[in-house]
Order: sequence, then C-alpha cells, then structure tokens
Amino acid sequence: MGKKREASGVNREPKAADQQHAADASRLRADDGSVPNADYHIPVLLHEVLEALAIRPDGVYVDCTFGGGGHSSHVLKALGANGRLLVFDQDADAVRNVPDDARVTFVPHNFRHLKRFLQLHGLAQVDGLLADLGVSSHQFDEGSRGFSTRFEGALDMRMDQRGEKTAASVLQTYSESALHKLLEQYGEVTNAKTLARTIVEIRKTTALDTTLAFRNAVSTVVKGNPNKYFAQVFQALRIEVNDEMGALKELLEQIPDVLKPGGRAAVITFHSLEDRLVKVFFRNGTFEAEEEHPFESTVRHNPLKLVNKKPIEASAEEQKRNPRSRSAKLRVAEKK
Repeated sequence: MGKKREASGVNREPKAADQQHAADASRLRADDGSVPNADYHIPVLLHEVLEALAIRPDGVYVDCTFGGGGHSSHVLKALGANGRLLVFDQDADAVRNVPDDARVTFVPHNFRHLKRFLQLHGLAQVDGLLADLGVSSHQFDEGSRGFSTRFEGALDMRMDQRGEKTAASVLQTYSESALHKLLEQYGEVTNAKTLARTIVEIRKTTALDTTLAFRNAVSTVVKGNPNKYFAQVFQALRIEVNDEMGALKELLEQIPDVLKPGGRAAVITFHSLEDRLVKVFFRNGTFEAEEEHPFESTVRHNPLKLVNKKPIEASAEEQKRNPRSRSAKLRVAEKK
C-alpha cells in the first residue's frame, strides 16, 4: 500500500488519474456560486463528492437522487462529450429540473431498481455513483406534501405519488406494536410506546389526516421541545411510508455489481440508521453480523474497499451557509 494523502477530507491511494481530476475539481470550484435550482435544493458536500468520485471525462455516472440537479450539474461539467449521466428520482416534481443535454438520461423511479434500469439503457457497469439520501428542500417546503411540521397539510409524505401508503394510512391502520416499533427505531422517539398507545386510542374518534390535526391530537404526550419531538415523529413516518431503509439496502447490495473496477460509490446520509447501514456494508460487503469462532477464522470477500475510514462532514462554513448540512455524512467506497 502506498503512502496515503489527504484530499478534501478524503483519504485515498494516489492514482494516475488524480492529476486530471485535480484540474477538473479546480475548474468546478470556480463555479461554486453557480448552483442551479438552489430554491429547490442546495447540494450538500458538493466539492467533497466531486473529489471522491474522481470523475473521468469519458466515464458513465449515476446520480441516484437527482432532485434539483445540484450535484448532477457539476458532474456534467466534469464530463466530456462522450461522458454519460443517468439520474434517478421517484418524485415527479424533479423531472422539470432535468437539463436539455443529450448526455443525461432521466429515470423516474426509485434507485432500488438501479441494476434493472442500467441494463435497460444498455449499461452493465458504471464508473461512479452518488446517492444523497436527504429529503430535498423542495419537499420540505411544499406544505401539501406533509413532510414538514411547519405547514398545515395532508399527512402524505409519499416521495413517489404513485404509491398507496401515506403517513395518514400508517397512523390509521398500523397496530400499536407496529407503531411503537417504527417510532422507536426510525425516529428514536423518547416515549414511543406511550405515543403509539395514544395514537391507537385517539384514532377511534379523531381523523389523524393532517399535520395540524395530528399535532393537536397527541400534544398531551409530547416530551421536551415540541419541534424536535415532532421532527423525530415525522422522520419515522416518512421512512416507513417510503420504505427508505429497504430501498437503501437494495441499492447498496447492487453497488458491487454495477461498479467497474476502480469505480466509486459516494453516499450521503442524514441519520444514524442510514449511516450505520452504509458503514457496515462498505466495510464488510454484507449486512450480516460477523460470527466469532474461537478455533477458526472466516475470511469474507468484500469487493469494495473504503476510500475514507471516517465519514466526511460539512465544514463549519457550509454548515453556516446551509444548516441542513449539519447532520450530513459522506462515505465513499471503491470497487477493487
């Protein structure tokens, strides 16, 4: 192993392609103030992602969470005429942000179907992949979508409006034990058991179908800061409605197959559950717990190697400029 060096928070082995990539990164930095659709979503850890992906001008890349196109626009600037970019987003609102560029292919589906749509578009493997798992500012700011506690609106929370499950249907139909489990696991809600019991009791006489109706109905059991409390509850409901943990697992499991040797995957997480999944899979190549045997050792083959042992976090400057970057963690792995 060669001597490692630091590059924008990313520890990685020196490569011949780094000189070309450094020139690309320098050019991209000059455009730092130019972020398209900033009102839709401000991309977090932008330069760190570009450094990590080590973009080749003629490469093929995937943005699994296109959103406002902030990350993708800078990937395109690093690609040459023969480069190609596939972008996934299950939210129908995202399609209006797709640039008129022949190198871009928009896939209006969840990234859990990554391999299927790569094959559909004639691609067996790619040079790099990005997934920013945060909810876009646009989704939070659209009161009618029900993602935010700041607005009155239907308790929807579907990222894909074609889905049938909504936050309201979860509150209305899930058993007390199921509600307890998701509130505790996905939201780390302090009194998850009490809240679940309260929901089941109240829903017998009250429709919990809007953000305001729900907040008012369970206000008596709120613990601590109400804003933080409901943010945790809403996070748990959103994760359940969109099966975010299941989709992430499916994406991670496909990464070793879809990356070319030397290709990189960069994943940005925003809460501990996501980060733990990414950390374990990138490190072990599996989600299975390692069994310890006193008289034998099992060597597992992991087709991935870590580029950064510790997660990359937003700088103090970025956190000040974009508060939503405070909880962001970037992990990067490379196909061996």
